[in-house]
Amino acid sequence: MDLSFSPDEEAFAADVREWLAANLEPPPAFADLDEEVEWGRRWQARLAEGRWVGIHWPREYGGRGAPPVQVAIFNTEYARARAPQPVNRVGINLAGPTLLSHGTDEQKRRWLAPILTAEEIWCQLFSEPGAGSDLASLTTRADATGDGWVLNGQKVWTSYAQYARWGICLARTDPDAPRHKGISYLVVDMQAPGIEIRPLVQITGEADFNEVFLTDVFVPADQLVGDLNQGWAVANTTLAHERGTSFPFKEQVVHEVFLDELYAEAAGAGLLDDLDVADGLAQAFVELRVLRLHNWRTLSRLGRGIEPGPESSWVKLAWTDMTQHLSDVALRFGGRWERQWLWSKAASIAGGTSEVQKNIIAERILGLPRG
Repeated sequence: MDLSFSPDEEAFAADVREWLAANLEPPPAFADLDEEVEWGRRWQARLAEGRWVGIHWPREYGGRGAPPVQVAIFNTEYARARAPQPVNRVGINLAGPTLLSHGTDEQKRRWLAPILTAEEIWCQLFSEPGAGSDLASLTTRADATGDGWVLNGQKVWTSYAQYARWGICLARTDPDAPRHKGISYLVVDMQAPGIEIRPLVQITGEADFNEVFLTDVFVPADQLVGDLNQGWAVANTTLAHERGTSFPFKEQVVHEVFLDELYAEAAGAGLLDDLDVADGLAQAFVELRVLRLHNWRTLSRLGRGIEPGPESSWVKLAWTDMTQHLSDVALRFGGRWERQWLWSKAASIAGGTSEVQKNIIAERILGLPRG
């Protein structure tokens, strides 16, 4: 197997580095989340102007039509430069790819371009207080009217809902159908009457997650993505992209940088002979190499035109274990690593709990029986 880059791929990597060197400025110290999001909109708009957002999207929708190897190269160079993540991550990584796969031509024309520029931020209305890990048990209802649906229910852990213009929402459109049936995938106007957003303060002290209450919220018929009552299949496209495509490549490189910094700090403090520190650094090194192998497998599959499937749960699980173990080692050094340690606790919940990932691996990959 030849894992080296071709001359064209090396040239592409050089283009990415050159653009970032000319345009990237360190983010300032933000007074609050409002200021951070506003700065993030401007930064993403600059990225979009250079066509560096959603580079895997087709050219006609603002991307570069980049093949998977170029996407991986871009994510690697972007992470290595310590560039801030685009503010509209749900739109770029989840809503956009799902619309490209399942949306109508009119939906693509209406929604895709403003995602790239961050003119319109998107959020994800999937999890509920009683249906997070067991998403198929969701109870939010969409009752049909003459020209659409009326939504009633509650969602939770909705990132950036307070800034979002649109939300991708799973709702039950046929309450009498089996739990994986009768669910539809709707795009919700987050400025519509009947929506109440309540921020949730996390253990880091930040509040980018929210509860969202939906009371008689109208959704027009043309905001259904995919077929009626077939939203579970559409949602699986979203979840596969959430767990197994661009995100792990970025996190792999970010954590490789973290590990280099931790090794340097340990060496400077004379702690490389401390067995706990040395074992922790070695474990993080091995787990990062495992994540890299998972990412190469994903890249190989994408290169052959295979969409992300249940194997993305392997990647999500590997990333969760890696970031939490590395963060445990980092906590020994305190200071700036304390926030990283706090944030790492969310890794086993966000994007589907580790228990859910293990069930998917057992049932859909290993073929083990339920129960």
